[in-house]
Amino acid sequence: MIRRLTVPSLFTPPTYSHASIVEAGTRLAFLAGSVPLDPAGELVGAGDPVRQTEQVVANLTEQVKAVGGALEDVAYTDVYVVTDSPDVLTEVWGVVQASGLSQGPHSSTIMGVTCLGYEGQLVEITATVAVAGD
Repeated sequence: MIRRLTVPSLFTPPTYSHASIVEAGTRLAFLAGSVPLDPAGELVGAGDPVRQTEQVVANLTEQVKAVGGALEDVAYTDVYVVTDSPDVLTEVWGVVQASGLSQGPHSSTIMGVTCLGYEGQLVEITATVAVAGD
């Protein structure tokens, strides 16, 4: 369903693919950003990007299940982190890598940003999921 591609003429990425190709006959689900809120809408992990990433991945897992997929069906993510520190990006990526998202490995971009939508929010992940057609 998803063919992962690492371009031979480019560096070999450690835990992601350069491209994810989705074959015809597959449904695509474009997920809204997963955020570090619990079911009551309360922020989880105030001030802690690693804890927030764990919550974001848990919430993303629920979103993926709701469209009929699993984390290994994620073709692409954007990971947004409120930081200007590569060390913080590395910590957040460690959580992403430890999740089922790295099984693909999916294609991804991680970036430091100035702010996100909720007060105290430090992490958000958007995803594109390839789900087997009906």
